[in-house]
Amino acid sequence: MIYFDNAATTRASEQVAEKMTEMLCHNFGNPASVNKLGLAVEKEIRHTSQILSKGIHCKESEIFYTSGGTEGDNWAIFGTAEGYQRQGKHLITTKIEHPAVKKAMEALEQKGYEVTWLDVDSYGKINIEQLKNAIRQETILVSIILINNETGVIQDIEEIGKIIKQKNENTVFHVDAVQAFGKYPINVQKMKIDLLTMSAHKINGPKGVGMLYKREGLKVKPYILGGGQQQGQRSGTENGAGVAGLGVAVEICFQNMQKNEKNIFEIKKTLAEGILKEIPNTKINGDSLEKSSPYVLNVTFKEVRSETLLHALESKDIFVSAGSACNSKKNTNSPVLTAMGLSPEEIEGAIRFSFCQYNTVEEAEECLKELKEIVPILRKYNR
Repeated sequence: MIYFDNAATTRASEQVAEKMTEMLCHNFGNPASVNKLGLAVEKEIRHTSQILSKGIHCKESEIFYTSGGTEGDNWAIFGTAEGYQRQGKHLITTKIEHPAVKKAMEALEQKGYEVTWLDVDSYGKINIEQLKNAIRQETILVSIILINNETGVIQDIEEIGKIIKQKNENTVFHVDAVQAFGKYPINVQKMKIDLLTMSAHKINGPKGVGMLYKREGLKVKPYILGGGQQQGQRSGTENGAGVAGLGVAVEICFQNMQKNEKNIFEIKKTLAEGILKEIPNTKINGDSLEKSSPYVLNVTFKEVRSETLLHALESKDIFVSAGSACNSKKNTNSPVLTAMGLSPEEIEGAIRFSFCQYNTVEEAEECLKELKEIVPILRKYNR
């Protein structure tokens, strides 16, 4: 099997699975309990918080655990809207956000908030001047994705953060780092980030657990209420096994970030250059190979329907996706590729290949070999 759909989800590493088995079967106490079992789980959770906080340069007390990226994004957006509504009701985001941000913003528009949707160029980059001009006194939140989940395009978050705080120091800056965390260096102090979300299952950790970094002193409201866990900010018994698994996954990523980046870039380069050279009427969507994330490659195969190509590859035990996994079952054109100016025909033939530390150059070469055989056949029958 060749699995090139890692932006959708990754398989858990053996170390993560071992840690979670230990937690589920032996170290299974409730971290809110004051007995020995509970204190042992609390210690594991704190250890993960130390790893996370060190990795992104924040305080341990600013780390909060969630069920994943969607909850983190929703909490950041709805919590800020409620906590800062007396200051203003203007928010800014982009046209290429993940649905977890996009749908939350649209819901707030229905409640009377004003949202400015930033355009992107043909490479998927936002217009910095448009952002600068959009920020005003009543702007309470700017939410921008760091690495796009469909194209791998990287936004200049450090420059964006600087501009936001120069224009309005009270504006909260949220970054969706689900596709970036553990793969791209993040310093929340340097980047002026107030809120940041990530999800464990994108980095060979477990599904159902994620993290929200929330800068100390923010008026962001909690929206899961109950027993007052996590400093009263996110109630519910903590997922001790999931958090411990997250800690193992993150530690492995941080230790191997540079090595992984180099190795995975070679995989992406091999596949991308091979497709462009050996399969006619193809194009890379997004920024250049060198400037975008090595973990994501979006390619249009003209005169081919992406869903048909996806299933043809699947029959060869090669797994890819036709855009975001969150949108792939809906019969709608990708809002991300639409915002970048691609035609409906170009979007219809777009395939996303996404990689992780367990992939190899040999897999890229095998995938290319199958594509060279499959694409001409599909084009023949598509006429």
